[in-house]
Amino acid sequence: MSGYCDIAPGHPYHGPYHETEYGFPLRDDDALFERLCLEIFQAGLSWLIVLKKREEMRRAFDGFALKIVSSYDETKIEQLLGNAGVVRHRGKIVAIIENAKKIQGLQRDFGSFAAWLDAQKASDRAEWLKIFKKTFKFTGGEIVNEFLMSIGKLPGAHRPDCPVALKIQALK
Repeated sequence: MSGYCDIAPGHPYHGPYHETEYGFPLRDDDALFERLCLEIFQAGLSWLIVLKKREEMRRAFDGFALKIVSSYDETKIEQLLGNAGVVRHRGKIVAIIENAKKIQGLQRDFGSFAAWLDAQKASDRAEWLKIFKKTFKFTGGEIVNEFLMSIGKLPGAHRPDCPVALKIQALK
């Protein structure tokens, strides 16, 4: 996303995300789940809206703790739908709860969500999309692509000459 490297620096929301998170390898399962949720929330909206709502969504979704989110019931869904600080879309919220349950199953089978991601033999975006569509809810092409780029599993988060790209490369 070469344009992001141009517009993000100095922006109050995009800047910190671009410089400290986007494209960096991520291993913590709750953090991976949060990132997947944010990408799901972004579908049909601007990334800026999601970044602006991120702190309230973290609070409302109990820090995106998989164990807690997977136990949400209809009462919690209604509470979330009534919270103007989150993206209020029933389909996305229900998908996120189901995805939390699915990730818990992956944790049982692979030890962690991160280990499941590592175990996938996808070599390109199309293969990743098939895997995600078979495994998770509300994961279309753009969501899967951005999620995987955002956690360093797919290239393209930064221009090669972006200082952040060089920082990420040094981590590898």
